Amino acid sequence: MTTIRLTAAQAMIRWLQAQLAEDGTPFISGCWAIFGHGNVAGMGEALHGARDTFQTYRGHNEQGMAHAAIAYAKQLGRSHAMMVTSSIGPGALNMVTAAGLAHVNRLPVLFVPGDVFANRGPDPVLQQVEAFHDGTVSANDCFKPVSRYYDRIERPEQLLSALPRAMRVMTDPADCGPVTLAFCQDVQAEAYEWPESFFETRVWRRRRPQPDPVEVQAVATLIRNAESPVIVAGGGVHYGHATETFRRFVEATGIPVVESQAGKSSLPWDHPLNLGAVGVTGTASANATCAQADLVIGVGTRFADFTTGSWALFSRPNRKLASLNVQAYDAVKHGAEPLCADAEAGLEALLIALGAYKAKPVPASLKADWFADVDPLTAAPKADDNARPTDQQVIGAVQRASGPDTVVMCAAGTMPGELHKLWKATRPMSYHMEYGFSCMGYEVAGALGIKMAEPDRDVICMVGDGSYMMLNSELAAAAMMQVPFTVVITDNRGYGCINRLQMSTGSAEFNNLLAHAHGGPNSNIDFAAHAASMGAEAVKVGGIAELEQALARRHNAKGPYVVVIDTDPYPNTPFGGFWWDVAVPEVSERKEVRAARTGYEAMVRVQARN
Repeated sequence: MTTIRLTAAQAMIRWLQAQLAEDGTPFISGCWAIFGHGNVAGMGEALHGARDTFQTYRGHNEQGMAHAAIAYAKQLGRSHAMMVTSSIGPGALNMVTAAGLAHVNRLPVLFVPGDVFANRGPDPVLQQVEAFHDGTVSANDCFKPVSRYYDRIERPEQLLSALPRAMRVMTDPADCGPVTLAFCQDVQAEAYEWPESFFETRVWRRRRPQPDPVEVQAVATLIRNAESPVIVAGGGVHYGHATETFRRFVEATGIPVVESQAGKSSLPWDHPLNLGAVGVTGTASANATCAQADLVIGVGTRFADFTTGSWALFSRPNRKLASLNVQAYDAVKHGAEPLCADAEAGLEALLIALGAYKAKPVPASLKADWFADVDPLTAAPKADDNARPTDQQVIGAVQRASGPDTVVMCAAGTMPGELHKLWKATRPMSYHMEYGFSCMGYEVAGALGIKMAEPDRDVICMVGDGSYMMLNSELAAAAMMQVPFTVVITDNRGYGCINRLQMSTGSAEFNNLLAHAHGGPNSNIDFAAHAASMGAEAVKVGGIAELEQALARRHNAKGPYVVVIDTDPYPNTPFGGFWWDVAVPEVSERKEVRAARTGYEAMVRVQARN
C-alpha cells in the first residue's frame, strides 16, 4: 500500500479538496479562519500550504464568519458548503450560536474548532474548560446538541472514518446540518502515513429518496377527498431544487399555495395560486384560506409555530394534515399522513397518482383585496409628509429599487414579519430569510455569504439598529475583500419588534426601546460613521425620497454600501397576521395584562382543539 506522510491537519485539507459536488468543484468551497493557539500552528500551516487551491478567508468574529459560511450554503441550495475554524475556548464557543442556526435551518457547514491536547501534557492548557467530574470534557462539548454529527479527533487515523461521516451528513438531504470535528491541537500537528487511496476524488451526489407507493396513494386519497386543500410551501422546496416541479404540480392540481418564511419565493408573488405568507406574519388571503382548509399539505416544511399560528390557525373541524418531507421526523409531525421522500420525486409521484384531479378555485378577490389593503402602506409618502418613515415605506422604496437579480435578506426583529407579508419575490431564492433561529446578527455576515455564493446577484440586507449592533464585524471583512452588497439600516432606536410584542401582552414599555432603558436616552450612535469607519461607503438619509436616491447609487460602490434611515418603531402592517403563543402572566397588577390574559386563554382553547 502506497502511503503519504502528512500531518493530520494537512490530510484533512487535502481530503476535503478531493470531495466534489455534482458540478465537479469541491463541495467545501473554502475556509473561514480566525487563528489562535489551538489552530494556528497545525491548521494554519495546512491552510497556508493549500492557499493556491483552497481559499482561506479571514473573519473578524467567529460567529460572524460562520454566519457567512451558512448563508453561502443556503443561497446555493445546499449544493456547496464552507469550513470554519477557530481556536479553543472563546473562539470555539463564539461559533455555537451559528451552529444552532445551521442546525435549526438544516444547513451544511463544517466547524473545526481547536481542542485541548490529546496527550494532556500541558493540562490545563490556556482557555481549557476543566470539568471537575469528567476529564474528557472541553468547551467544544457545547457543540454536541447543535451538531448533526460531532467527533473529537484525538488520533490522526480517526480522520479516516470521521471525514467520510462528516461529508455524508452535510450532503444527505434528510440529515443535512452542521458537523463539528473538534481537533485536538497536538493531533493537528502529528504526522501519519496516510493511504494514498484516501485522497482519491469522490463525487457526492444529491440523494433523491423515492416515495413509498403506499404513502403516495394514501396522500393522493386525502387530496382527492378534500373539499378545500391548501399547500404550505417550506424551505424544502428550495433545498430539494424542486421549484419548477412544484410550479407544475400546483398548476396541474389548482391547489392554492401559502408560503413559510423559508418557502417564500417558491412561486412568484404574482402567480394566481400563490396566496402569500402564512401564519403569524401571514397575509389575510393566506390565513383565511388556511382557516377554512380541510386538508393542509406541507411540502418541505417543519411546521414551526410561526407557520401554524402556534397550531391555532388550521382550525376547521376534522381538518387533516399531510406532509411531504425528506426527513421522517418532520413528515409525521402532529399526526400527519407522511410522504417521506425527496420533494421533487414526491411531487412527481403525486401528480401521476392524482391524474386529472383539480381543486376547487379560490376566489381571486382574496388576493386582490390583500394588495388593495397593503400597497398603500408601501407607497412613497407625499412630499409634504414630515412624519418619520415606517418600515413598510422603507420596504416599498427597496422594492421599487430592486430588479430581477435582487436578493433581499434579513433575519430578526421587525423586518422579517413585514417582509414576509409585503415583499414581492419574483424568482426562486430571491428572498433569503433566516427565521428558523431568528438570529440577531446574521444579517451583515449573511449578506456577505450570499454575495460570495452568487457574485452576480444584487444583494440587499435589511437590518434594524438592534440587530446591527449585535454583530456587524464582517462589514469590515467585506470592505477588506471588496465584496459589494447593500445594507439598509432602519434605526428605530431600540428593539421595536419586541417592544410591540411587550405592549400586545399588556405589559408596559420597558427595556426595549432605548427611551425606556436605563441610560438609554444617552445613546447617540452614528451608524453611518460607524460603517464608514470599517471601510464601507455609508450615507445617512432623511426620508424615503433620499433613500430611493441613495439606493440608485448603490451599484457604483466597490465594496459594501450602507444606507441609514431613522424609522418609527410603532407602526406595523395592521392587516393579516395571526395569534402567536406567547404566555401572558396569570397574575398582574396591570389591568392591561389581565385583559390580555383573558384573550390568551381563549386562543389556547382554540389551540387545544387543533
